[in-house]
Amino acid sequence: MALKVAIQMDPIESINIDGDSTFRIALEAQARGHSLFYYTPDKLAFQEGRITARGWPITLRREKGNHVTKGDEVEVDLADYDVVWLRQDPPFDMGYITTTHLLDMIHPKTLVVNDPFWVRNYPEKLLVLNFPELTPPTAIARDLDTLRAFRAKHGDVILKPLFGNGGAGVFKLTADDSNLASLHEMFTSISREPLIVQKYLPDVRKGDKRVILVDGEPVGAINRVPASGETRSNMHVGGRPEKVELTARDLEICAKIGPLLREKGQIFVGIDVIGDYLTEINVTSPTGIQELERFDGTNTAEKIWEAIERRRAA
Repeated sequence: MALKVAIQMDPIESINIDGDSTFRIALEAQARGHSLFYYTPDKLAFQEGRITARGWPITLRREKGNHVTKGDEVEVDLADYDVVWLRQDPPFDMGYITTTHLLDMIHPKTLVVNDPFWVRNYPEKLLVLNFPELTPPTAIARDLDTLRAFRAKHGDVILKPLFGNGGAGVFKLTADDSNLASLHEMFTSISREPLIVQKYLPDVRKGDKRVILVDGEPVGAINRVPASGETRSNMHVGGRPEKVELTARDLEICAKIGPLLREKGQIFVGIDVIGDYLTEINVTSPTGIQELERFDGTNTAEKIWEAIERRRAA
């Protein structure tokens, strides 16, 4: 079936076509005969009961520096589309949240991927709280005394902003580190959000595994190894992707969370696993499918579109 597909994403001209998951998903859609329309989040609007976007029909190619051809800018009614991809990167702020409310108004008649209601209700570091048996000891608090008590109980910890992304603002604090109060002061002076603190997992030195699930089923994983002298393994800050196999523990984690992801319309999800522990469930703009395809040939984009096409045909 040929589908009309709209993609809400950050500026397409500046992406890394060898690493960007949205590019790979869109390229696969094009290969399957689907038409592509692209717009940035600031072009999304509510107009007298209609959800509209100003953007461009696009054609893609895997050619660096010449990867996209845009047609004339037009305004479209997104209710006329079969699929809308919610793929801009965080921060998960009020601007992001507003886009989920607007896209809610056309879903599910227009299939929004991932389901915007549950993207809004299940952001990365909060959905994992439903699975305490799978996660390291965790606290979410703005109160300094609560953060101090958690570190006193667990020793070395990781402190980070609750709605951060890409490894920004992530700190490892040892049991006797004197910077906790200073970091708390810094974070609370620039944001009203709580902080998240987790027990430090030494296994992170071996890597932070990104496991990719499609419609609740695991399809593969890559390992992201921190650079020398770094705690963070995010590829944005120098983490090195490596080939890795799914373990029995990985499959156990996926079996426990997969049914909920499928039920809530989270078709493309990337979870983070350190050692035996689940640390994040990424639903806003997960990455990693191009690295997985290079390592073991798994065409995750094909599996994603098969899942979408099944839903559209149902």
